[in-house]
Amino acid sequence: MQETRGKRMASAERETDFPLYLYHHGKNDRIYDLYGAHRAVQNGKEGYLFRVWAPHARSVSVVGDFNGWDETSHIMERMIDGQSFELFIPGLRQYDIYKYCIVAADGRKLMKADPVGFHTETPPETASKLYDLEGYEWGDAEYFKGISNRNIYSSPVNIYEVNLLSWKKHEDGNYLSYRDLASELVSYVKEMGYTHVEFMPVTEYPFDGSWGYQVTGYFAVTSRLGTPKDFMYLVDSFHRAGIGVILDWVPAHFPKDAHGLYEFDGQPLYESSQWDRMEHKSWGTRRFDYGREEVLSFLISGACFFFDKFHVDGLRVDAVASMLYLDYDKRPGEWVPNIYGENKNLEAIAFLRRLNEAVFLRFPYAMMIAEESTAWGLVTKPASIGGLGFNFKWNMGWMNDMLSYLCLNPYFRMNNHNKLTFSMMYAFSENYVLPISHDEVVHGKCSLINKMPGEYEEKFAGVRAFLGYMFAHPGKKLNFMGYEFGQFKEWDYKEGIEFFLRDEYELHGKLSVYVKALNTFYKNSPAFYEIEDSWDGFEWLAPDDADRNIVSFIRRDRAGNEIICLTCFSGADAKDYLLGVNRKGKYKIIFSSDDKKYGGEGKLSKKTYTAVKAPSHGKEYSLRIDVPKFTCLYLVYVPTETRTSKTSKI
Repeated sequence: MQETRGKRMASAERETDFPLYLYHHGKNDRIYDLYGAHRAVQNGKEGYLFRVWAPHARSVSVVGDFNGWDETSHIMERMIDGQSFELFIPGLRQYDIYKYCIVAADGRKLMKADPVGFHTETPPETASKLYDLEGYEWGDAEYFKGISNRNIYSSPVNIYEVNLLSWKKHEDGNYLSYRDLASELVSYVKEMGYTHVEFMPVTEYPFDGSWGYQVTGYFAVTSRLGTPKDFMYLVDSFHRAGIGVILDWVPAHFPKDAHGLYEFDGQPLYESSQWDRMEHKSWGTRRFDYGREEVLSFLISGACFFFDKFHVDGLRVDAVASMLYLDYDKRPGEWVPNIYGENKNLEAIAFLRRLNEAVFLRFPYAMMIAEESTAWGLVTKPASIGGLGFNFKWNMGWMNDMLSYLCLNPYFRMNNHNKLTFSMMYAFSENYVLPISHDEVVHGKCSLINKMPGEYEEKFAGVRAFLGYMFAHPGKKLNFMGYEFGQFKEWDYKEGIEFFLRDEYELHGKLSVYVKALNTFYKNSPAFYEIEDSWDGFEWLAPDDADRNIVSFIRRDRAGNEIICLTCFSGADAKDYLLGVNRKGKYKIIFSSDDKKYGGEGKLSKKTYTAVKAPSHGKEYSLRIDVPKFTCLYLVYVPTETRTSKTSKI
């Protein structure tokens, strides 16, 4: 009997030796295969094999309903590394709940959820649940075949950001499940013409008011909405509809809930033990220790896990700036400089580079998007040239400039015209996403439509004009749910968004029609997305017309096709406006935010204009247009052969 047990242990050690070695050297990006609770068979008996890392623990046991939460009946054995513990328990079944009872070095007993648990009890309960991730039959092979041949940088990316718990609710106030969302949300996103959806954090979290940004289960999707396979079904449904899925992911910090990562084995383990790096004081959370190799394996595996097991397309990495700077949210005397006397967190920089390298090595199609709010350079450039290795970055500067401009009374906008144009000074320094996210429509900041000055109708016109300008501006697009039909109320995580506005009020309904038309126009217009990294795809026509609150520019695709964007942010019509153009001939308005079907006044009955020889904006030729207030227009040149062809048909 002892000999058999010895052989089994020796076999297990050989199986885990190399993964453990990689784990302790920060190079295991699949710790979800090593740790956690996995369905297994030993000696002909089915059960679950538990493994957990707790280097400072005196002992660890598995407790749950199956043993009456007895701390002595299922004591785990130390693994070959001396820091991890394992135990096979026969007879356990899926959905059985469990925790680890950790006896700390000082004798305290800690009840901890599994750091690599795949499923959890529904909050406010905090135990982990046994769950077998294998067996889901995916139907997105064709989708991945398509994106494998895609150049994401020159493809349309229009993201609908969603909080899954509050997009829509049942009449009784209960959440839509993942499977409900697979029906309702997928069809809505497809109907509206978005290319991608981005979920606010779905990794398990205890406090609803954190919106998911205080994570206790980095390998578990929230059980509030269903099981992991239900979530797989949701992602699969989006892919079958041709829509990419991006997750908001939080590797910057974690909460101090007793069942979570907080001082997991009785002392700092996942968090830094350095006094100045341990806490995010204003957030009340702990910061990860990016200098600890096991923590790097944990976080990098947590990212790869969602690509591997849940087939997601990308991660939006939250609060990157808080990781990069040692003095982030700190006063003098509250932080210690690095070895070079700087405020850069060298370990965090190395982590982000290794994260992106690991993800792209296994998932080359991935979108890794940094929410980085400072002027840190080379965020979307390779680590080999000093970059962080992301392939996209949120353009927070553009967002701040635009929203501060839009909030102004049009009379004062002329003195802030640079807020419209400054983004082009750095537009090609990174691969940008233009974000109007959840953060901009809460905490007294007002919803997008309520940021607009003016009367009721003017607010709608202002939103339409802004969105037209945004979609023509270089950079991928992201907007938060509710903007598309003009919700006046700020987002409230406790409630669904107010779809009744779209259905019962004319201007709200027409704004929804406008957003759908704009989304479709964007997807069908390579000039708006093919060249995002150089001036080859952009030319100013009128960057300096501050007195009239007007900007105009040209967007080009690789074939040389051009679309002119002319946007008037003024509260007064611009009569007989001279728009400089590059060549003589006819130009046609192909999209107008002032169209009556979108809720506009329909002032532009004339759609085709002939360029006259009148200098304007440094051009020899000009179009003379009566530009309505708060309006965005798209125009194209009509080639002579097209006009001749149409004439001959008549």
